[in-house]
Amino acid sequence: MPSKLSALAGASASGPLRLLAKLAAQPDGTPASALASMAAHAEALVRSDLACWTGRGDDSRLRLTAPGAAFLRRRQAAPEHAFLAQHRPLSARAVEIDGREAPVVMDDAESPLAWLRRRTGKDGRPLLDDARYAAGERFRADLTLGMVLPRVTASWSAGPRSGRRGAGVEHVTDLALAARQRCDHAARSLGGEMAALLIDVCGFLKGLEEVERERGWPARSAKVVLAVALGRLAEHYGLAVEAVGPARSTGVRMWGAADYRPTLAE
Repeated sequence: MPSKLSALAGASASGPLRLLAKLAAQPDGTPASALASMAAHAEALVRSDLACWTGRGDDSRLRLTAPGAAFLRRRQAAPEHAFLAQHRPLSARAVEIDGREAPVVMDDAESPLAWLRRRTGKDGRPLLDDARYAAGERFRADLTLGMVLPRVTASWSAGPRSGRRGAGVEHVTDLALAARQRCDHAARSLGGEMAALLIDVCGFLKGLEEVERERGWPARSAKVVLAVALGRLAEHYGLAVEAVGPARSTGVRMWGAADYRPTLAE
């Protein structure tokens, strides 16, 4: 960042920072006519390379620059995540651990599931539904919490905590052991091949093309297999799952108890 940014670090910078946040909420920029009362703040941002003018005359607009977006992310992040937030898009999430929601901070840029979640199929629906996405994120959290994988990423970290501090090493060890047990139960439920796939995607954050290349699969096949694996994982976790594949009618269906058998007319 330019040295001039130090001028924006003090309490007197509330005006420029408010304007910076306003620009972040307006991707197309803010018309110059709407900034008459904030002209000094606008010029301060431009001098610091946090914003820039586009267009001319009545069409001129003030837009957020890439350094400006990074600076704003750093200012808005918690102190322990400030540096990472400046360079990577972070989001706060809650994952369920032993029936309780635990806050975590996640790096969306490196998650293959987040990448799939942001994309839609030909029908306009997300490539991953809510249940599959939630299941994958829960599995990913357990892999990290249980320290099952080598520490190759800093995408997950404990979020703000409340209540009693200093739980002790024993408590952390118990949490890790419980997470490992949940991973083991999930893997046994899925079977070897699907469990290995989810560990690669959710744990090692491998992209679909890399998965296909390593396994010798046809192009675009990993997306289908991953959806099936995540569907089974969601069922293991007790999450509702949407059907995968074309909607086809297979005739009349009946619902009943596990021991129900239809009576055939003679």
